[in-house]
Amino acid sequence: MSAGAGSCARREILCTARLRLRLADSGDAAFYLEPTNDPDFIAHIGDRGLRTLDAAARALEQGPVAMQRSRGHSLYVVELQDGGVPIGLSGLVKREALDQVDIGYAFLARHRAHGYAFEAAQAVARHARTLGIAQLAAIAAPANLASIGLLLKLGMRLDRFAVLDPGQPGVNIYLMESPAPA
Repeated sequence: MSAGAGSCARREILCTARLRLRLADSGDAAFYLEPTNDPDFIAHIGDRGLRTLDAAARALEQGPVAMQRSRGHSLYVVELQDGGVPIGLSGLVKREALDQVDIGYAFLARHRAHGYAFEAAQAVARHARTLGIAQLAAIAAPANLASIGLLLKLGMRLDRFAVLDPGQPGVNIYLMESPAPA
């Protein structure tokens, strides 16, 4: 079940059977520090250099909050429907280096391997179509087999390998047409 209204409150963007995806804000700084400092996040996505609550709050304001304001989409905080505990991030990001909007996600280690990332990504992909986004991209480090498996399960196909940022390792770029909303 994916919804943009009805069962979702105002700050909530999407609801699924087990998850609620809501807008991020600077009040999520303590939570945001955890995934961005996870060793797997650093290895596969990159070190954001966020070590303090103030730095995390600024990063949220300059990243997801600003993107939501300017583009109408962003990374969302993913919470469990039961209890509202934040467990990860998932959403839509527009990067300068890509023509398409890309789908992204990062989950806390203790909440991986429960199907939450796929459930959230599937809802976000459908949400993209409601925003008029016809094609989605995703990036994954070639060694990030779990993420690659999720993207393939989602229906994405490998398009190419590319270096998006000079001096950074290359990534696999995946593409798919946005699915129709459920």
